[in-house]
Amino acid sequence: MDEKFDCIIVGAGIAGLAAAMILARNNMKFLLIEKGDFAGSKNVSGGVLWGSDLARLVPEYWKEEDGGWERYINHRRLTFMDRESTFSIDFKSSHFNAPPYSGVVVLRSRFDRWLADKVQEAIDDSDFAMESFIATSIKVDEVLMEDDKATGIRTGEEEFHADSVIIAEGVNNLLTRQAGLQDDYVPADHMLTGIKEVIRLDQKVLEDRFQLNGLSGMSNEFIGYATDGVEGGGFLYTNRDTVSLGLVAGIRDMREKEKSPHDLLNQFKNHPVIQDTIRGGEVVEYSAHVVSSGDKQVMPKALYKDGLLLCGEAANLLMNAGKAIQGMDFAMRSGILGAETIIHAKKKGDFSSQTLQEYRRKLDETYVMKDINQFQDAVHMLHSPEMFRDIPNLVCDFGRKFFTIDSKPTRKSRRLFAESVKKHSSYWDLIKLGFKGGKSL
Repeated sequence: MDEKFDCIIVGAGIAGLAAAMILARNNMKFLLIEKGDFAGSKNVSGGVLWGSDLARLVPEYWKEEDGGWERYINHRRLTFMDRESTFSIDFKSSHFNAPPYSGVVVLRSRFDRWLADKVQEAIDDSDFAMESFIATSIKVDEVLMEDDKATGIRTGEEEFHADSVIIAEGVNNLLTRQAGLQDDYVPADHMLTGIKEVIRLDQKVLEDRFQLNGLSGMSNEFIGYATDGVEGGGFLYTNRDTVSLGLVAGIRDMREKEKSPHDLLNQFKNHPVIQDTIRGGEVVEYSAHVVSSGDKQVMPKALYKDGLLLCGEAANLLMNAGKAIQGMDFAMRSGILGAETIIHAKKKGDFSSQTLQEYRRKLDETYVMKDINQFQDAVHMLHSPEMFRDIPNLVCDFGRKFFTIDSKPTRKSRRLFAESVKKHSSYWDLIKLGFKGGKSL
C-alpha cells in the first residue's frame, strides 16, 4: 500500500471537517489529524453557524432525530446596555422557520463530534475506506518542508507524507508561522478573549422565557456595560435546554484597564436584566478562548504556498461588523474551497503555489472575502470607544426618559434626546459617527 496521502488536514474543527467531507466524497486519500481526544473536545466555543453550507455537507440535516445542532434562529436581538437598563432592537419572523435554516445554534463539542461521524460515513462510502483516516489524540509538531514545499507532517518521531497539507489549526497559529506564512504572533491589539458559561434551565422554562416554539431559537448581542467600557461585547444564545452566555473582550484593553475576563463576566451576569434572564439556571460549563477581532490586517501574508493551504481561523477568517459574529461559516466555506482546490491540483498532478493560488481566487469571489473587505470600516467602528461606551449609555438614558410616566407634563422626545446627547456625547460626535456608520454599512 502506498502510504503517501493526497492530503493531510491538521485540525478537526469546522474548517478541517468541511475539507475532509469534500475530499472523502471525491475519493481522495487523506489523513485528518486532531490533537483532542475526539473532534470538538478542544473546541470550547459555541454560537450561531450562519449560512447554507451545512446543508451542502449534510443534506437535510434538519430531519435527523439527533442532529448536532441545538436550535434554528428565527429571533434576533441587539441590546444596548448601561448599568441599570437595556434598550433592544428586536426582530422575529416566521420567514426563518423553513429549512434549510439561515442560522443554527451549536455547541462545538457536540456539533464537531457529530460532523466527524458524518465525515467517517463519507470515508466508509469512498474508494479509500481502508486508507483514509480520522486520527485523534495526535499533536502535530511540524509541517515537513522540502525546498520550501510542504510534503507532510511530523508528530513525535513519526512522519506522514502527502502531496498537500491543509492547516486548519485554529487561531493559535504555531504551524502557520513555522511554515513561513505568518511572521509572528498576531498583536494583542487585534485579539480578544472569548469567555462563556453554559447555563442549564428546565427546557419548558427556557422556551417560555424566550418565547420559543419547537426548536426555534434566539441570538442576542449586547453592547455597552456588558464589558464595562472594555472593547468588546456580550452574547446570549438559546440551546435545547441551556443558554450560552458570555463576552468577547479586547486583550490589550483589558490589560490596560486592569480588568479580568472572569470579573467582567460576573459583572455582566449581575446586571439586573441578565439576572432576570438566567434566574434559576445552573452553570454546567465554563470556557475561554482567544479570537481574532476580524481586522484583515492580521491575516497571514499568504493563504497558500507550494503544497500548503490555510483554512478557517488559522487564516484569521472572522468578522463582526455589528450584524452578526461570523467565523464558523467562514471556516466551513474556506474548508470546502480548500478541498476543492486540492482535488483540482490532484487532477492536474500539480500541487505548486501556481495551482493552489486558485484557492485564494475562489475565496475572494465568495461572500467571505467580499464581506471582510467591504466591512472593514464597520469592524473598526464597532471596536471604537464610542460604540461600547458613549452610544449605549446615551441610548439607555434616552430610553429611561422616554418610557417614564410620572404624573407630570410629558416633554417632547426631541428635548429628552437632546438632554441625553448633552450628558453622554455631542451632536457633532453623533454626526461624525453617523457618517462613518453610513459609509461603512
